[in-house]
Amino acid sequence: MKRSIFPLLLVWAALAVSLTSCVTDKCEQEFTFYSYEPVYMSMAELRQMVGSETPREIKSSGKIYVKDHYVFVAEPNQGIHVIDNLDPANPQIISFINVPGIRDVAVKGPIMYVDSYLDLVAIDISNPLAVQEVNRDENVFPYGSWHNGLWADPNLGIAVDWIEEKITEVQDCSGGGGFNGRNVFLDFNANVSALASNSELATDPGLSGGEFNAGIGGSMARFTLSGNYLYIVTDTDLLPYDVTFLDQPVARQPVQIGWDIETIFPFKGDLLIGSRSGMFIYSLDDPAAPQQLASVSHMRSCDPVVAEGDYAYVTLRGGTPCGGFTNQLDVVNISSPRNAFVQRTFAMDGPYGLGIRNGTLFVCDGESGLKVYDATDPLDVGNNMIAHFKNINTYDVIPLHNVLLMIGSDGLYQYDYSDLSDIYQLSVISFATE
Repeated sequence: MKRSIFPLLLVWAALAVSLTSCVTDKCEQEFTFYSYEPVYMSMAELRQMVGSETPREIKSSGKIYVKDHYVFVAEPNQGIHVIDNLDPANPQIISFINVPGIRDVAVKGPIMYVDSYLDLVAIDISNPLAVQEVNRDENVFPYGSWHNGLWADPNLGIAVDWIEEKITEVQDCSGGGGFNGRNVFLDFNANVSALASNSELATDPGLSGGEFNAGIGGSMARFTLSGNYLYIVTDTDLLPYDVTFLDQPVARQPVQIGWDIETIFPFKGDLLIGSRSGMFIYSLDDPAAPQQLASVSHMRSCDPVVAEGDYAYVTLRGGTPCGGFTNQLDVVNISSPRNAFVQRTFAMDGPYGLGIRNGTLFVCDGESGLKVYDATDPLDVGNNMIAHFKNINTYDVIPLHNVLLMIGSDGLYQYDYSDLSDIYQLSVISFATE
């Protein structure tokens, strides 16, 4: 069984142990906790696994990307589902690209760029039924950034899975016990009882980037393309790659941004970068060396961003590992990027990704569903809801011409919004249930 694991629980576990005290010389405390032991695979083995396989059902939600008439769904850590979307009312999963450790994807021309645990991989998808790895830049990403706070030993390989075990132990209150460095999370639903003896306790150089168009990613993306450059954000840095020759990405000097960086969005020759504490604007006047123009701070929370015209739209989501308790939509005035500021704020329930196209704003408000707003007046957007699709746990969107792609916890949905007074669902690819 897999669980959503927050690093903060490690702190709680440590505090629960350290704050336990006793009033006698002999004291024991019973703890019920979950232990997570890593399952390792060697990097040598992982680096031989990229390739095409027969179509399979999608099991979990991930990043989405659109290129031409294909939709790519990156199922976390597993690979990419390739969907022929020539007819949005009848999309077909046509293949699966095995990419262990994947989180993000971007496509330019016939080349797809993906992360595979530590590595950046370039894949030729000219034939989406028989793809080929053409380049790999090894050890680009920090070890363990995909572990959700768990620890693994880099000397033993990559942790590709975790074995969960529920354990109850009796430990000495005086400090002789402890969890000995294990990945443990206290079960706060368990009946924790005190036991005391005497008391009770309290490859082709002809692939020139200029000849090809890039695809479109969602607002939760960490990869984006602008001109002849691929830009990637890690938790702390912006990584520029020159992809003039598509199958030969060339790394440029990393740009340090700060901490807890989450998303990236290209806009009018700039990059809008979302973090847990604010939004950054970076100029691409020198595409090889982006320069910070401005930053806009906000309460600590998760933070994807999109933009159109003179305004950026940022959703803030609290009550998560991002921290904070804020759930809102911020409208940021970026008419003068160096002097960007939050101009309006509207309440939300628990928003994730969002998208905007031609004055229509789409917001994935988590369990509250998909919300559609008239954004022709950006400063009143939160008061002008056009449509609300409830009973869907939503994650991210990509608005195309007249068609919206929305990925949620249970499927990939498509809507026809050519008539904003009559938005309707075209299709859904439901995820497999275990």
